[in-house]
Amino acid sequence: MFDFRYFTPTKVVFGKNTESQVADLIKEFGGTKVLIHYGGGSVVRSGLLDRVKATLDQAGIAHVELGGAVPNPHLGLVYEGIELCRKEHVDFLLAVGGGSAIDSAKAMGYGLVNEGDVWDFYDYKRQAKGCMPIGVILTLAATGSEMSDSSVITKEEGLVKRGYSSDYSRPKFAIMNPELTMTLPDYQTACGCTDIMMHTMERYFTNGGNMEITDALAEGLLRTVKKNAVILRDDPKNYDARAEVMWAGSLAHNGLTGCGNDGGDWMTHKLEHELGGLYDVAHGAGLAAIWGSWARYVYKNCLPRFKKFAVNVMDVKDEGTDEEIAIKGIEAMEDFYRSINMPTNLRELGVNATEEDLVNMAHKCAVGVGGEMGSARVLNEEDMLNIFKASV
Repeated sequence: MFDFRYFTPTKVVFGKNTESQVADLIKEFGGTKVLIHYGGGSVVRSGLLDRVKATLDQAGIAHVELGGAVPNPHLGLVYEGIELCRKEHVDFLLAVGGGSAIDSAKAMGYGLVNEGDVWDFYDYKRQAKGCMPIGVILTLAATGSEMSDSSVITKEEGLVKRGYSSDYSRPKFAIMNPELTMTLPDYQTACGCTDIMMHTMERYFTNGGNMEITDALAEGLLRTVKKNAVILRDDPKNYDARAEVMWAGSLAHNGLTGCGNDGGDWMTHKLEHELGGLYDVAHGAGLAAIWGSWARYVYKNCLPRFKKFAVNVMDVKDEGTDEEIAIKGIEAMEDFYRSINMPTNLRELGVNATEEDLVNMAHKCAVGVGGEMGSARVLNEEDMLNIFKASV
């Protein structure tokens, strides 16, 4: 077990119709003029955006809006939001949507209170010294960005996708009404469940420190999401399943499931960032497509964890050698992905990668992590390329 620091300042308001409390929460955290940032689609069609604006109007809170957030959110929109906020003297950011809107808002928040180019933070050239306060109305359970210190932005030039983490960007509040996720396409629900599980698995498969209580929390979260992902496949309007998945999404990425370990592995995410940057695939689907190849490449170096995962999460019988059990756990995870219509390789993801693409992605991934990275197994550029090749 390692020493750890656990910081979760976000105020969570969870349940039906909780979006009606948004004005009071903004006032509680000092907001007087708000940028409402969203993607479009269901936020508009469902009437949620209009309800939010009406609530702010009734409370006398001035607001402007900026739509257009997309999966793998773009740096260009972040720049547009920073300019708009400065022009309108905005002092609070409200993200209405999923991880894309939240991550864009976080990047805007950095840009508004720090001098220079906000991309410098995502390019690891310097550290932020603050962030404009952010609130969230969550409509997609997936990234956990509503409680995390993380955000991921794609720079259109060069198709570079990078993440940056700082406690300054943790939202002041997160409104979570599971009913708001019921309009999601089945594919996005499954992608969200995959991302939630992966945030926990990245912390679970390590060679650096573990706590029994942390492992129990992680394994329970994984079992819960696995169970409820199947329920939502068959019954998308199931409120209780939506609620379980939504809360799991926050707990999976607010640091709880990594307490006492070395911080996690994160190489599946780093590899997927290159897929998302180059091919603009859905993040959860990209994670599912690469995970099996990563797991088979590293499991021998992290065998006790893979065996424990197989038995405690994937219900593999504790019979045979540790290696046989670990392999059965990996196969069971891929079977689960297929059961919720997630891909298990690039072909199923719809990506026809050329040799040049694979080499380019491996190189950019290695540059992005500073040469090598990993906890289950430390990976260099050659290893990254081998995993990409195995996933084709």
